[in-house]
Amino acid sequence: MGYARKVGWVTAGLVIGAGACYCIYRLTRGRKQNKEKMAEGGSGDVDDVGDCPGARYNDWSDDDDDNSENKGIVWYPPWARIGTEAGTRARARARARATRARRAVQKRASPNSDDTILSPQELQKVLCLVEMSEKPYILEAALIALGNNAAYAFNRDIIRDLGGLPIVAKILNTRDPIVKEKALIVLNNLSVNAENQRRLKIYMNQVCDDTITSRLNSSVQLAGLRLLTNMTVTNEYQHMLANSISDFFRLFSAGNEETKFQVLKLLLNLAENPAMTRELLRAQVPSSLGSLFNKKENKEVILKLLVIFENINDNFKWEENEPAQNQFSEGSLFFFLKEFQVCADKILGIESHHDFLVKVKVGKFMAKLAEHMFPKSQE
Repeated sequence: MGYARKVGWVTAGLVIGAGACYCIYRLTRGRKQNKEKMAEGGSGDVDDVGDCPGARYNDWSDDDDDNSENKGIVWYPPWARIGTEAGTRARARARARATRARRAVQKRASPNSDDTILSPQELQKVLCLVEMSEKPYILEAALIALGNNAAYAFNRDIIRDLGGLPIVAKILNTRDPIVKEKALIVLNNLSVNAENQRRLKIYMNQVCDDTITSRLNSSVQLAGLRLLTNMTVTNEYQHMLANSISDFFRLFSAGNEETKFQVLKLLLNLAENPAMTRELLRAQVPSSLGSLFNKKENKEVILKLLVIFENINDNFKWEENEPAQNQFSEGSLFFFLKEFQVCADKILGIESHHDFLVKVKVGKFMAKLAEHMFPKSQE
């Protein structure tokens, strides 16, 4: 009797393990073929939400790296990263274990299982893996599957109804940067949905803090910026980022080109909202911000930054708000724009830029700024 019970437990374990492996195989094997794409400057609507005024930036992501499957399956323990003989053996065992797992699920998989869309039952199993597993390689593989499936509009509702939002959000507390990045990608894709946004807003402060404090230009920081960009497509939750605008300008000045573009998308969404104008003008900006206006800077960075300044300039009624102008402190964006001569010297320095569009945009911005700074009544 004892022998039969032992065989029964072993058999049950093999069945559960095979089921988990099959889910991981399904979620990591294929890649999403028909993605929704958001062109720059295009509509930033989210599911079930009305039109957004102006050009909003909506960044949803997917892991398209051809090697992500291998990276998601093979995980090396900490001691395997040391350049020792024992570490080499541990890495070899990890690779062999991952290879055996892939071969096992391939034998069980249907020949026609190329699709990446998982059924609600399969999504439930994947969410259970995320909730129960503590192994980084399993978490990474499961999150890649959820991210791929969350790229489909109908799956965003299913994952939410299965309780997936808090399960994935809990992973944000991990210290593993790869796993955290995958969790942010899942939340990013899920956030392109009005109801999901309403439920994800409680995590915005945590995401914002993690994004700002993450290593500069890291994949975690970029994934966090994309999620925050999605959450600011509409005006409803933008006020939650008011205290972090100064940090976004700091990231913009210090970051590489990819980080600059991502921060600009976020700031452009905020600048479209007149209710955020005061918060933007109140933000402290690095002294190096003006130095970005030079011939060496990427022209797209200059153009987008000028669009932000134009929107702020248009939304702020300078004459009506003159009594309240003393509320802005030195070093704020308000003073950056208010000090016309300093600003003019820095911006007019690129009028000789080789790109015609840059010249036109600079001239337009300077004309608007001059009109507000020196109204005709004062001439």
